[in-house]
Amino acid sequence: MLILPELVVLSGALLFFAASLARKPQPKQLHLLALFCGLAVLAGACAAFHAKGLLFSGSYSLTQFSQLFKVLLAGAFFFVLIVGQRLVSIEAGVQPEYYLFLFLSLFGLMLLVSANELILLFVALELSSFSLYLLVPMRDDRGGLRPQMEAGIKYLLFGVIATGFMLFGMSYLFGLTGATSLPAIVNAIQQNPMPPVALPAFALVLSGFLFKLAVFPFHFWVPDIYQGAANETASFLSTLPKIAAVAILIRLMQLLPPGQEQFLILFFAVPALASMFYGNLCALVQDDIKRLLGFSGIAHAGFILLALLTMQTEGYGLAIYYISAYALMNLACFLAICAIADKGQNLRIDDLHGLSTEQPVLAFILATALFSLAGIPPFVGFMAKFLVLTEALHAGHLLFVVLAAINTAIAIFYYLRVVRAAYTVDKDAAAAQAFSPPSLLTFAAGIVLICGIILVGVLPAKFIALASAVVQSL
Repeated sequence: MLILPELVVLSGALLFFAASLARKPQPKQLHLLALFCGLAVLAGACAAFHAKGLLFSGSYSLTQFSQLFKVLLAGAFFFVLIVGQRLVSIEAGVQPEYYLFLFLSLFGLMLLVSANELILLFVALELSSFSLYLLVPMRDDRGGLRPQMEAGIKYLLFGVIATGFMLFGMSYLFGLTGATSLPAIVNAIQQNPMPPVALPAFALVLSGFLFKLAVFPFHFWVPDIYQGAANETASFLSTLPKIAAVAILIRLMQLLPPGQEQFLILFFAVPALASMFYGNLCALVQDDIKRLLGFSGIAHAGFILLALLTMQTEGYGLAIYYISAYALMNLACFLAICAIADKGQNLRIDDLHGLSTEQPVLAFILATALFSLAGIPPFVGFMAKFLVLTEALHAGHLLFVVLAAINTAIAIFYYLRVVRAAYTVDKDAAAAQAFSPPSLLTFAAGIVLICGIILVGVLPAKFIALASAVVQSL
């Protein structure tokens, strides 16, 4: 029961490894198998939520904190499988391998949130990352431009560089404390005066996970990888690694030497504000919807850092709430994008003209997600931003709150630009554009996501209380 989610994920990966050895697996059968395995993972994560313990000589920690993140990862993963139900962007011959790498990446992320030791932390991060390095180029290129190859190379290079920085910081932490176990490092830092090199070491370790969260200046890979990867792959990239990154950032903040809170505020505040301004200003001029969502993700990462720099249990709980809300909104966006782009093509804003007339359900799903991302009430995006700004104000960060509020106003423009395109008709564009009706599974998933966006936004208290409680379990 302790590691039930991990065992189910690993079993799913083995099933798709066996399927990859078959001669001609049917895409529909593969997708049904993936949905079954994804549902089993979600059920296993929920069943193991209250499991607690230490495994493998204390290197693998199971707490309510790690188990909550596994539930979030499993839930987001199940919706990613629904988003990519047809896999029109992936060649039929490599679809078993595609699902195999999806499950392996999820397995690495689940190991990551429970890792209690630096070496296991590195191994788990690389397992999830290398699976994604292989997923990005796996796109059926009908136009011959092969943007996925460039995207795959960029993602690999930036990922390796970020990992190098992180390993360099880990080597300093080991040299300073003589331990690789996180509890042992915390004890050594708190009991002994640390030399000045401890702060740069801490910053280097954090950089590897700020890369996953797409925080400025570790953001350069985001728009190109989103645009070059398949729509289904981009939905995974935009949600699951960021959920795990938030978990690790919260845990690693325990490593900070006592009395160095100002360093952490400076280290998080500057990237947070830079991420907001850079992401929102660059999104204003985007025509490709996936690039727009990429820059939007950079801006939202700034709000997550703003919650973390309060360094309070409530702030950490709000960071969990915010990343959960972001996953709901982004998955709803990609659900509509994949249904509209029925040939796997990249959508431009002008391609949405007439969507509300032909497919009002898809237009409503997309509009709800974008309104929420913009921070318009009563959706969860508004509540998440409002609570983060309120907590930052209580922590005394008035300047940061004002600048973040300005960024919220900037973001409304480009989100509503997409909504306007979906709800207006350009006669020339509409004549050449035809939209396929959504499947029953897409319709059902869209209703669930919309209900989540509204209910979690209107009734946030229970979820925030749960998030704050699991943070205290650390």
